[in-house]
Amino acid sequence: MKPFAIAISFALFSSALTSAAVAQEVDADAAATLARQNGCLKCHAVDKVKDAPAYKSIAAKYKGQPDAENKLLRHITTSPKVKFEDGHEEEHKVIKTKDEARQRNLVRWILSL
Repeated sequence: MKPFAIAISFALFSSALTSAAVAQEVDADAAATLARQNGCLKCHAVDKVKDAPAYKSIAAKYKGQPDAENKLLRHITTSPKVKFEDGHEEEHKVIKTKDEARQRNLVRWILSL
């Protein structure tokens, strides 16, 4: 491959990586605030099990899954049944905001842990 072609290929590749990184940026403070405002931290914690899995455990479970963000987005917006360790089931709380950007930011924050 000619040096010019290599340089162009590298520039395009770098640009694609930068665009993907920018698209996936997370506002951790906003996400934590949204989680706190919606009572998520009553059942979840970042790194320890409470009534629900730790966010780090959730991130590990979904790591490498291409549809992880959409799965978690559905989970926080549709109120599916969740099973607790003692065997009882409840409907998961729905995030109160209808702003998809804020919802996705929360999901991306969880997945980034």
